[in-house]
Amino acid sequence: MKALVYTSPDEIQVQDYPDPQPAPGEVIIKLKASGICGSDMHAYHGHDPRRKPGLVMGHEAAGEIWHSSSPRFSVGQKVTVDPLITCGHCFYCRTGHDNLCENRGMVGMTRPGAYAEYMSIPAASVIPLPDDMPFVMGAVAEPAATVVHSLNISMPKMLRPVQEQKVLIIGGGAIGMFMALLLASLGVRHVHLAETNPLRRAAAAEHTSARVFDPAAQPPEESAYQYVVDAVGRKVTRDMAVHALCPGGVLMHIGLQDWATEVNMRKITLAEMVVLGTYTYTFADLQATVAALHEGIFGDLSWVEQRPLDEGPQAFRDLAAGKTSAAKIVLLP
Repeated sequence: MKALVYTSPDEIQVQDYPDPQPAPGEVIIKLKASGICGSDMHAYHGHDPRRKPGLVMGHEAAGEIWHSSSPRFSVGQKVTVDPLITCGHCFYCRTGHDNLCENRGMVGMTRPGAYAEYMSIPAASVIPLPDDMPFVMGAVAEPAATVVHSLNISMPKMLRPVQEQKVLIIGGGAIGMFMALLLASLGVRHVHLAETNPLRRAAAAEHTSARVFDPAAQPPEESAYQYVVDAVGRKVTRDMAVHALCPGGVLMHIGLQDWATEVNMRKITLAEMVVLGTYTYTFADLQATVAALHEGIFGDLSWVEQRPLDEGPQAFRDLAAGKTSAAKIVLLP
């Protein structure tokens, strides 16, 4: 089969790759849509030691069942996947926090991923899609679920209902876009989105109701927001997030571009801020997100760009250079 293979930092190539083989309890999916994630871009630059050259990356996927050894799925059925391969029996799995599984693996990291024509995965990680749901929509359920999960764990920490919050989203990538769209669907009226790339600023302004601005030209005011979402995760954005958050506010940290950095712990402590991290989503979150997408909660997704799998190397180069307005590019095998 054809696959997009990570070969070295800043290099990804279309190659012939062995077809996945049937295994007990697994299915083989004929892939129809595979999204490029920010974490894949991080690995593409050689910044993720967990993803090594020779790997087929990609974990945002939708397609049709090609082979099934599970009675739950039949050939031709339309599906998406939870890329986290969880054990089902550790403390976290048994208490509904399967995203924190002690023994987890991941598609596109510990096993071949979705930038290919076919992919194998345990049937327990597969979610059916409605028959009329576009494959591209099924593929972006994964990043959308990250936003659903992060907001779900944020809201109980807020001093007032989310609809009353003044919100700052830092970053106009897919996570930032999905967060702005989800907040709008919940009736949150005051959402500001900070993005330095002018192409992405224009796209965010066109496709969301957020007030979009360039934080390099207009830094956010100090202590002006009750809820701040860092969808980038660099030192400069972490500092911006703490600076912009008001006393008693909630900071949701999602992006992971930089590793450890110092932050203003004095302000966090004296202002009694809540700082939350999040990792992906639970299986239940992903199921709920598929339903939300199908119901139109996130709109028509016209801001998602589609390209053939063969154009994957150029898509990675364009994203790395900031030459596309698309917050999400989905490859079509």
